[in-house]
Amino acid sequence: MSQNLKNISVVAIATVLSRVLGLVREILIAAVFGTSALSSAFVSAFTLPNLFRRLLGEGALTAAFVPTLTHELEHRQRAAAFALVSKVASWLLVVTVALVALAIIVLTNAEPLLRATGGLGMEADTMGRLLLGADLAVILFPYMIFVCLAAAFSAACQVLGRFTEPALSPVWLNLASIGALGLGAWWAWGDQARMHLLCGGVLLGGFLQMAVPAGVLWSEGWRPRFDLRADERVREITGLMAPTIIGSAIYLINISVSRFIGLSLNDSAAQVLNLATRVMELPIGVFAAAVATVVFPLIARHAAKQDWPALALDYHKGLRLVLIINVPAAVGLALLSEPVTRLLFQRGAFTAADTTLMTPILAVYALGLPFLSFTTVALRGFYALKDTATPVRAAALSFAVNLGLSLVLMERLSTVGLALASNLAVLAQAWFLQTRLTRRMAGLGFAPLLPNLGKIATASALMGAVVWGGANLAARLPLAGKAQDVMVVAGLIPAACVVYGTLLWVLKIEGREELGALWARFRHRQGGV
Repeated sequence: MSQNLKNISVVAIATVLSRVLGLVREILIAAVFGTSALSSAFVSAFTLPNLFRRLLGEGALTAAFVPTLTHELEHRQRAAAFALVSKVASWLLVVTVALVALAIIVLTNAEPLLRATGGLGMEADTMGRLLLGADLAVILFPYMIFVCLAAAFSAACQVLGRFTEPALSPVWLNLASIGALGLGAWWAWGDQARMHLLCGGVLLGGFLQMAVPAGVLWSEGWRPRFDLRADERVREITGLMAPTIIGSAIYLINISVSRFIGLSLNDSAAQVLNLATRVMELPIGVFAAAVATVVFPLIARHAAKQDWPALALDYHKGLRLVLIINVPAAVGLALLSEPVTRLLFQRGAFTAADTTLMTPILAVYALGLPFLSFTTVALRGFYALKDTATPVRAAALSFAVNLGLSLVLMERLSTVGLALASNLAVLAQAWFLQTRLTRRMAGLGFAPLLPNLGKIATASALMGAVVWGGANLAARLPLAGKAQDVMVVAGLIPAACVVYGTLLWVLKIEGREELGALWARFRHRQGGV
């Protein structure tokens, strides 16, 4: 397990860097563009290639590619594995280029298409926001080519045991975007020119995301070849991808509908939802994604060897680790949502009114952290078993719950209602996945985690009481504005970590020695960084 802890700590540290830079990028975008229609249009436009990335890249492809490539590496060694990487990359290049060309044709004709249909009954402001998003999407869609190839190369690196470079992949996107924003602030005249520079930064970052893991594979001995010949493994990957693509398409529609509903509400909704999601994703990206990234090839290897007890053991370890981190993170972030929002975003074009709008949305999203992190690992359990059909049904359930509740709750709760609907949809998806996984293999049931979950809940509740009391005490100090926020966030978060960690140790949480070893590796590598 020590090697797995080492890999988790490597991915966690790399992801800390990438997520922090991603948050810096969002802070700068909010400072430059605020919650204007232009910023909401950018969020919606960037959603499109990102969702196709999940459709063809990180979701469907990784789920099908990792188990198949692992099998190829185990049974036919590196030469056959590298040949499979080339075939997958060749097909992916052809498909993504064709899709980008089609999308650009459709998006450049968005206005006449909408005019021909009478605007589908939309108000003029809503149509204007959609057309602005379509214009930006034309620029951003080629990002999909780079990031889908990056997903394939990163998955291959992980199978080879190279976790650092794939985990750093988002760093290049964030650095390029931050550089473009800085250049825009210094050189560009007007928000439109700054936005075009930001889009250019996204494309440069996407290219680097693809080039870095490709370079790692080159150093491992891979030499790229354009090869469209279909063989048994390619057909196996395609067969495994098909249901996952359907599930991802449902997810694509789900997110697109949510963005459309947000755009129909007001200028700010899409951007505020995006910023709240970015803050919420920091603990997920730092740890849940790191655990899932390392656990997936591991349990896929167990499945390939049909070592079911080892698969169940590592699956439960992965779930326990993500819940240990994300349950208290949800409590703390919900309680500190206002000072966190004010400290991170309230500057430039992002006003106090925007903070007031975003605070309850962030608090609601934060409470969904445990369910999102749970789903991240549970999906890997199905993918390791080469079951990509059940996640499709889970995605369909999530879509139905999200759409139905969004339409109901937005009438009474506006943007907060959309966040609440999203959480409830993820909860339904997590319940569906775990119950079906238990039916598939009784050893993967949730029962072994219940004693630990009780200890996690108890420690989180007591930690939350400390955070709540500390925030109320800080409010009485003779400090105002950002100074108080800095004291609350910088003081209470470390104190909460100490309280929570001590309580877990006292309650004798299972695997506490592993947690201690992981924390030691994390601190050591953090110091090195």
